[in-house]
Amino acid sequence: MGKPTRWVTDTEPGHSQWYVDRFRRLAAEGADLAGEARLLDALVPPGSRILDAGCGTGRVAAALADRGHTVVGVDADPTLVEAARADHPGPRFLVADLAELDLSGQGEPEPFDAAVVAGNVMTFVAPGTEPAVLARIAAHVRPDGAVVVGFGTDRGYPVAELDADAVAAGLRLEHRFATWDLRPWHDDAGFAVTVLRRPA
Repeated sequence: MGKPTRWVTDTEPGHSQWYVDRFRRLAAEGADLAGEARLLDALVPPGSRILDAGCGTGRVAAALADRGHTVVGVDADPTLVEAARADHPGPRFLVADLAELDLSGQGEPEPFDAAVVAGNVMTFVAPGTEPAVLARIAAHVRPDGAVVVGFGTDRGYPVAELDADAVAAGLRLEHRFATWDLRPWHDDAGFAVTVLRRPA
């Protein structure tokens, strides 16, 4: 692993287990935890191969697998990956640093049709690694594949910076929305969902 992520440096001890418990409780209460998966499912053909980059507790990966996709989830936090494996059989979950991502070394050499980077992942990576994270994710996506990134706009990573980092990673901006359910983007939006594409 490289530099410690903000998930480690900017949160209190026990935060990971709190996060696991929170999403288990939300699932038990019947909360809608599949909005990101619905968007991805609409972007790709049936039975696609999808990378859930920064998969956390595995909720997005599980919802995509339920829709018939082959999903590999990756997160740097072993506590979250352990919970994902326990709660969501089906997808494959791996511990890896997104800034150094090389899934061929973990038995996943095939490219992905798309990647999803949900749950404010880009604002929790180690400071200064955002360009490397996008580049490593893009390297795992086939030509003409999509990379969908969502995060709060008040978390220290401006969308203009994302756009510049995406270009450097060889991705082009295709769409931007203010929510995962496709509300129109506007400059004052508190959230940004960005659809990037690796050119064919």
